[in-house]
Amino acid sequence: MARLNLKLLLFLLIAVVSCTLVTYIFTCGHATSSHTRFIHRLKESSPESRGKLYEELLCSINGMYQISCRKEGREVFIPFSFLEKYYEVYGKLTKNRGHEQFEWSHSYSKVFKPTMRYNSSGMFMYFSNYNVEVRDRVKCISATEGVPVSTQWEASGYYYPVQVAQYGLSHYSKNLSDRTPKRKILEDGNLVTAKWQVPKGASVKRNYDYEKFTHVLEFNSHDSTGISLKLRQGIDLVLSFDLRFLSMNGSLTIFLEDRDRSTIFPVSFVCSPVLIHVFNSSGSYSTNYGLGSCQNWNQLTRDLHVDLVKGHVLSGRGKKLSKTKLRIHHLLVKGHGQLDNLTLASSNHMGMFYSSADWLVRHQDSSGGWPIGVKRKIASGKADLDPGWYSAMGQGQAMSLLMRAYYRSGKSHYLEAALKGMKPFSKSSTEGGVRAYFMNQYPWYEEYPTVPPSFVLNGFIYSLIGLYDVVSLAPHDQVGDAQLLFDQGMHSLKKLLPLFDTGSGTVYDLRHFTLGLAPNIARWDYHSTHINQLLLLSTIDSDPILTTVAGRWTSYMSGKRAAHN
Repeated sequence: MARLNLKLLLFLLIAVVSCTLVTYIFTCGHATSSHTRFIHRLKESSPESRGKLYEELLCSINGMYQISCRKEGREVFIPFSFLEKYYEVYGKLTKNRGHEQFEWSHSYSKVFKPTMRYNSSGMFMYFSNYNVEVRDRVKCISATEGVPVSTQWEASGYYYPVQVAQYGLSHYSKNLSDRTPKRKILEDGNLVTAKWQVPKGASVKRNYDYEKFTHVLEFNSHDSTGISLKLRQGIDLVLSFDLRFLSMNGSLTIFLEDRDRSTIFPVSFVCSPVLIHVFNSSGSYSTNYGLGSCQNWNQLTRDLHVDLVKGHVLSGRGKKLSKTKLRIHHLLVKGHGQLDNLTLASSNHMGMFYSSADWLVRHQDSSGGWPIGVKRKIASGKADLDPGWYSAMGQGQAMSLLMRAYYRSGKSHYLEAALKGMKPFSKSSTEGGVRAYFMNQYPWYEEYPTVPPSFVLNGFIYSLIGLYDVVSLAPHDQVGDAQLLFDQGMHSLKKLLPLFDTGSGTVYDLRHFTLGLAPNIARWDYHSTHINQLLLLSTIDSDPILTTVAGRWTSYMSGKRAAHN
């Protein structure tokens, strides 16, 4: 009996062990299977096989049209190429620590937060980032005037005071932000003389010029060969020189070399009234800039890369010419003329700045304005401006530039021009000035002085900055109405700012109020300009409305919206 009980106990023990073993095997088998399925799903969700999880889907957009989408489970994926255009958002694939990622942004523009109080003698806003001369709507830099020629509203080209002022202010700001330029005098007719290659029958000599009160180089070349100066050094491409011709067939040509392609590109300055002309001679293009009659001294500061690119664009060859791959091969002068202060530099920002300041002095009219000689169509013809109109933005930026020229040079004619520039601010738009009133109560200085008014925001604030620059830099007893005009404008700005807020961005102007049209939504670059302008003003005016509004408008650039009801 005892032996039977022992056998039964042994049988039960074996049965328990067997069941445990079977259970373990089955349990492990299921775990292994689950793990395998998990890994398989991970592999399926990897970029290499993710497409297997998608279903093609047709998306109906507001019942108006259809696009191809994809569906994964309950999630629907819409192509970013559609979202980008539909919602005006921006995105691109980038690398982050070796991994590819997609960067989404609501705005393509930047806000520059000031770190110190605005200084009227310092950099003008963030204009050190501007390159006015390379804009597509700039035809070229005039050789006779030394400033940009605009094609924005007329293809043949005209001088636009706003663009002239921005050109000068950008170079003034670059002069303060950039490193000290490299500079080498090549010929001054006196202390520094170059080794010109003079062919037989030609001549060079250095004579005293009683108009300039210094020695200059006089050259005379009667044949087609010309007198040359070899350079082939460095990559500096800003050339400055004083030039006049004593014969009408004179020219100065700079031959630029593309070091990669061993191609030579001539850029010439000739006696001609034609602004810029490109011609093809035996398969080689040459760009000519007209100097007018040439009989008077011309003081030129030229960025030769810009001069060459503008010629390329005019000839239809595009503008892809790397500045770093160009160098000056040699210079060639022809005809009978005089040359002085031939200087090669990496930059000459102040030379370009003073070209703008001098243009503004020369072209200011008796009413203190800089008239714009082209017709401007506003709001689909509902408010047009005939040639000869003034712009408060142009007046303001010109004043900002002229006050800096006065500050740097001490020359009174710059101050006088800036003070005269305030005259149109006290004259209504209906009388040929730039002053309008919102609801017959708040004065506003019009960028485009239409009737009825348009109330452009950025142009108005630029005019305020110009008035502030006069207040800050003019002698106290000569400020005139600048302080009053500035104070009145700031009061209007603070009262009207809410009208420009859409809850997700800003409007460019108030045409929806004055002309009964749809709102003119500001592009992101104009929206960020509004913010940057308010932030600048907040450094000279402590009213919290400026920083509060700027902060809210900045949040719109990250996709935030005003609360709804």
